[in-house]
Amino acid sequence: MTEKTTRLAVVHTVGTLLPLFKQKLAEAYPGADAFHMLDESLLQDLIRHGQTPGLVARVTAHAQLAEKAGATVILFTCSSTSPAIDTARKTVGIPIVKIDDAMAREAAARGNRIGLLCTTPSTVEPSSGLIRTHAQDLGRTVEIVTALEQDAYHALMRGERDEHDRIASNAARRMMETCDVIVLAQASLAHLAERLQQETPVPVLSSPDLCIKSLGQYL
Repeated sequence: MTEKTTRLAVVHTVGTLLPLFKQKLAEAYPGADAFHMLDESLLQDLIRHGQTPGLVARVTAHAQLAEKAGATVILFTCSSTSPAIDTARKTVGIPIVKIDDAMAREAAARGNRIGLLCTTPSTVEPSSGLIRTHAQDLGRTVEIVTALEQDAYHALMRGERDEHDRIASNAARRMMETCDVIVLAQASLAHLAERLQQETPVPVLSSPDLCIKSLGQYL
Protein backbone atom coordinates (compact mmCIF):
# COMPACT_ATOMS: atom_id res chain seq x y z
CA MET A 1 0.00 0.00 0.00
CA THR A 2 1.32 3.46 -0.89
CA GLU A 3 1.68 5.81 2.08
CA LYS A 4 -0.34 8.99 1.71
CA THR A 5 1.92 12.04 1.75
CA THR A 6 1.02 15.23 3.57
CA ARG A 7 0.17 18.25 1.44
CA LEU A 8 -0.76 21.55 3.07
CA ALA A 9 -3.04 24.13 1.47
CA VAL A 10 -2.77 27.63 2.95
CA VAL A 11 -5.69 29.96 2.20
CA HIS A 12 -5.11 33.71 2.60
CA THR A 13 -7.35 36.77 2.41
CA VAL A 14 -4.51 39.33 2.79
CA GLY A 15 -1.75 39.29 0.19
CA THR A 16 1.00 40.47 2.55
CA LEU A 17 0.59 37.31 4.65
CA LEU A 18 1.49 34.98 1.81
CA PRO A 19 5.28 35.61 1.84
CA LEU A 20 5.25 35.65 5.65
CA PHE A 21 3.77 32.16 5.85
CA LYS A 22 5.96 30.85 3.06
CA GLN A 23 9.00 31.92 5.06
CA LYS A 24 7.75 30.59 8.39
CA LEU A 25 6.74 27.24 6.91
CA ALA A 26 10.11 26.88 5.16
CA GLU A 27 11.92 27.59 8.42
CA ALA A 28 9.81 25.27 10.56
CA TYR A 29 9.24 22.45 8.07
CA PRO A 30 11.93 22.48 5.35
CA GLY A 31 10.77 20.65 2.28
CA ALA A 32 7.13 20.49 3.32
CA ASP A 33 4.73 20.06 0.40
CA ALA A 34 2.57 23.19 0.52
CA PHE A 35 0.67 25.47 -1.83
CA HIS A 36 -0.98 28.84 -1.24
CA MET A 37 -4.35 30.25 -2.32
CA LEU A 38 -5.20 33.98 -2.15
CA ASP A 39 -8.66 35.56 -2.32
CA GLU A 40 -8.65 39.14 -1.04
CA SER A 41 -12.35 39.54 -1.84
CA LEU A 42 -13.28 37.34 1.12
CA LEU A 43 -12.04 39.78 3.78
CA GLN A 44 -13.25 42.80 1.79
CA ASP A 45 -16.76 41.37 1.68
CA LEU A 46 -16.66 40.23 5.29
CA ILE A 47 -15.93 43.80 6.34
CA ARG A 48 -18.66 45.19 4.07
CA HIS A 49 -21.43 42.65 4.59
CA GLY A 50 -20.51 40.27 7.42
CA GLN A 51 -20.98 36.50 7.46
CA THR A 52 -23.51 36.16 4.64
CA PRO A 53 -24.59 32.76 3.27
CA GLY A 54 -22.78 33.59 0.05
CA LEU A 55 -19.55 34.30 1.93
CA VAL A 56 -19.81 31.01 3.82
CA ALA A 57 -20.38 29.21 0.53
CA ARG A 58 -17.24 30.79 -0.96
CA VAL A 59 -15.07 29.83 2.02
CA THR A 60 -16.48 26.30 1.75
CA ALA A 61 -15.70 26.26 -1.97
CA HIS A 62 -12.07 27.18 -1.29
CA ALA A 63 -11.78 24.28 1.16
CA GLN A 64 -13.29 21.89 -1.36
CA LEU A 65 -11.01 23.14 -4.15
CA ALA A 66 -7.98 22.68 -1.89
CA GLU A 67 -9.02 19.10 -1.18
CA LYS A 68 -9.52 18.43 -4.90
CA ALA A 69 -6.01 19.83 -5.51
CA GLY A 70 -4.59 17.11 -3.29
CA ALA A 71 -4.39 18.84 0.09
CA THR A 72 -4.47 16.59 3.13
CA VAL A 73 -4.74 19.50 5.58
CA ILE A 74 -5.88 23.12 5.11
CA LEU A 75 -4.84 26.23 7.01
CA PHE A 76 -6.95 29.40 6.81
CA THR A 77 -4.87 32.45 7.81
CA CYS A 78 -7.82 34.83 8.24
CA SER A 79 -9.37 35.16 11.71
CA SER A 80 -12.56 36.63 10.30
CA THR A 81 -13.41 33.45 8.40
CA SER A 82 -13.67 31.41 11.61
CA PRO A 83 -17.49 30.90 11.63
CA ALA A 84 -17.48 29.99 7.93
CA ILE A 85 -14.71 27.45 8.54
CA ASP A 86 -16.99 25.64 11.01
CA THR A 87 -19.35 25.04 8.10
CA ALA A 88 -16.58 24.19 5.64
CA ARG A 89 -15.23 21.51 7.98
CA LYS A 90 -18.46 19.55 7.51
CA THR A 91 -18.01 19.40 3.72
CA VAL A 92 -14.47 18.05 3.36
CA GLY A 93 -12.76 14.89 4.51
CA ILE A 94 -9.53 16.54 5.69
CA PRO A 95 -8.64 18.67 8.74
CA ILE A 96 -8.98 22.46 8.56
CA VAL A 97 -6.81 24.49 10.94
CA LYS A 98 -7.82 28.00 12.02
CA ILE A 99 -4.91 30.42 12.32
CA ASP A 100 -5.92 31.51 15.81
CA ASP A 101 -6.99 28.19 17.36
CA ALA A 102 -3.69 27.68 19.19
CA MET A 103 -3.52 31.34 20.26
CA ALA A 104 -7.10 31.35 21.54
CA ARG A 105 -6.50 28.22 23.59
CA GLU A 106 -3.35 29.64 25.17
CA ALA A 107 -5.09 32.92 25.97
CA ALA A 108 -7.97 31.08 27.61
CA ALA A 109 -5.54 29.01 29.66
CA ARG A 110 -3.37 31.91 30.83
CA GLY A 111 -5.73 34.78 31.58
CA ASN A 112 -8.94 35.69 33.35
CA ARG A 113 -9.25 39.14 31.78
CA ILE A 114 -8.16 38.96 28.16
CA GLY A 115 -7.45 42.03 26.04
CA LEU A 116 -8.39 41.42 22.39
CA LEU A 117 -6.91 43.87 19.87
CA CYS A 118 -8.59 43.97 16.44
CA THR A 119 -8.32 46.34 13.50
CA THR A 120 -11.37 45.12 11.54
CA PRO A 121 -14.91 44.70 12.91
CA SER A 122 -15.20 41.36 11.13
CA THR A 123 -12.63 39.89 13.54
CA VAL A 124 -14.23 40.88 16.85
CA GLU A 125 -16.98 38.29 17.18
CA PRO A 126 -15.15 35.31 15.60
CA SER A 127 -12.07 35.82 17.78
CA SER A 128 -14.09 36.46 20.94
CA GLY A 129 -16.19 33.39 20.28
CA LEU A 130 -13.16 31.21 19.68
CA ILE A 131 -11.56 32.26 22.96
CA ARG A 132 -14.80 31.57 24.83
CA THR A 133 -15.08 28.15 23.19
CA HIS A 134 -11.59 27.19 24.31
CA ALA A 135 -12.21 28.60 27.79
CA GLN A 136 -15.33 26.46 28.06
CA ASP A 137 -13.36 23.39 26.94
CA LEU A 138 -10.83 24.14 29.67
CA GLY A 139 -13.54 24.66 32.29
CA ARG A 140 -12.63 28.32 32.73
CA THR A 141 -14.60 31.58 32.78
CA VAL A 142 -12.93 34.56 31.11
CA GLU A 143 -13.72 38.21 30.52
CA ILE A 144 -12.82 39.61 27.10
CA VAL A 145 -12.02 43.31 26.71
CA THR A 146 -12.04 44.34 23.05
CA ALA A 147 -10.23 47.22 21.38
CA LEU A 148 -11.30 47.82 17.77
CA GLU A 149 -8.85 50.14 15.96
CA GLN A 150 -10.21 50.54 12.45
CA ASP A 151 -7.98 53.55 11.77
CA ALA A 152 -5.01 51.21 12.00
CA TYR A 153 -6.48 48.95 9.31
CA HIS A 154 -7.22 51.89 7.03
CA ALA A 155 -3.66 53.14 7.47
CA LEU A 156 -2.30 49.72 6.54
CA MET A 157 -4.47 49.62 3.42
CA ARG A 158 -3.03 53.03 2.44
CA GLY A 159 0.46 51.62 2.80
CA GLU A 160 1.14 53.58 6.00
CA ARG A 161 2.64 50.76 8.04
CA ASP A 162 4.21 53.03 10.68
CA GLU A 163 0.87 54.73 11.39
CA HIS A 164 -0.83 51.32 11.64
CA ASP A 165 1.81 50.20 14.13
CA ARG A 166 1.52 53.39 16.20
CA ILE A 167 -2.26 53.17 16.57
CA ALA A 168 -2.27 49.44 17.32
CA SER A 169 0.63 49.62 19.79
CA ASN A 170 -0.98 52.45 21.75
CA ALA A 171 -4.19 50.45 22.04
CA ALA A 172 -2.27 47.40 23.28
CA ARG A 173 -0.46 49.52 25.87
CA ARG A 174 -3.76 50.78 27.25
CA MET A 175 -4.99 47.21 27.71
CA MET A 176 -1.79 46.16 29.46
CA GLU A 177 -2.88 48.21 32.47
CA THR A 178 -5.96 46.12 33.22
CA CYS A 179 -5.64 42.77 31.38
CA ASP A 180 -3.89 39.48 32.22
CA VAL A 181 -3.20 38.60 28.57
CA ILE A 182 -3.04 40.65 25.36
CA VAL A 183 -4.21 38.92 22.16
CA LEU A 184 -3.21 40.43 18.81
CA ALA A 185 -6.22 39.06 16.98
CA GLN A 186 -4.96 39.36 13.41
CA ALA A 187 -1.81 38.05 11.77
CA SER A 188 -1.18 41.55 10.41
CA LEU A 189 -0.46 42.60 14.01
CA ALA A 190 1.94 39.78 14.78
CA HIS A 191 5.13 41.74 14.05
CA LEU A 192 4.31 44.00 17.02
CA ALA A 193 4.29 41.17 19.57
CA GLU A 194 8.01 41.04 20.37
CA ARG A 195 8.31 44.81 20.79
CA LEU A 196 5.22 45.02 22.99
CA GLN A 197 6.32 42.03 25.08
CA GLN A 198 9.47 43.95 26.04
CA GLU A 199 7.25 46.61 27.63
CA THR A 200 5.15 44.42 29.90
CA PRO A 201 5.19 41.23 31.98
CA VAL A 202 1.68 40.52 30.65
CA PRO A 203 1.79 37.80 27.94
CA VAL A 204 1.37 39.22 24.42
CA LEU A 205 0.10 36.53 22.05
CA SER A 206 0.02 36.51 18.26
CA SER A 207 -1.20 33.79 15.96
CA PRO A 208 1.37 32.91 13.24
CA ASP A 209 4.12 31.28 15.32
CA LEU A 210 1.70 29.41 17.58
CA CYS A 211 -0.23 28.27 14.53
CA ILE A 212 2.88 27.10 12.67
CA LYS A 213 3.94 25.11 15.73
CA SER A 214 0.51 23.47 15.96
CA LEU A 215 0.85 22.24 12.36
CA GLY A 216 3.55 19.86 13.54
CA GLN A 217 0.94 17.19 14.27
CA TYR A 218 0.21 17.10 10.52
CA LEU A 219 3.58 17.97 8.97
